[in-house]
Amino acid sequence: MVRSLDPYRLFLHACFALLAAAFMHSALAAPAQPYDEAAFRKAQQEGKAILVEVHADWCSACAKQKPILESLGKEPAFDKVVRFKVDFDKPGTALKTLRVTSQATLVLFKGDKEVARSTFDTRDESIRAMLAKAA
Repeated sequence: MVRSLDPYRLFLHACFALLAAAFMHSALAAPAQPYDEAAFRKAQQEGKAILVEVHADWCSACAKQKPILESLGKEPAFDKVVRFKVDFDKPGTALKTLRVTSQATLVLFKGDKEVARSTFDTRDESIRAMLAKAA
């Protein structure tokens, strides 16, 4: 025997399914990936919004930026932004290529065009406004 759900229960099931999907989407938002020149250039060629986060483990401003960036990365308005993380203390060409001289620097691109840059910014509102320039 097939049991049918009354409209109220069907509505509740649909609401729970939508809620679960919304939580799964935000939980699956991509974290910042280690900077890779080839992946960065590919994202630029595809015209994507790209945020490069320059950090250092010992940097207090970087520690303050991290939860803000992770939270914003889960929001639908910014979840398509490709995020790359550059370790300020590790050797490589990224800092020179991006013309970065300090940790806690955020560089935002839309495709191959730099649209914003900030250093030592730890305010949610201004980082959000910056990301909105490329999203």
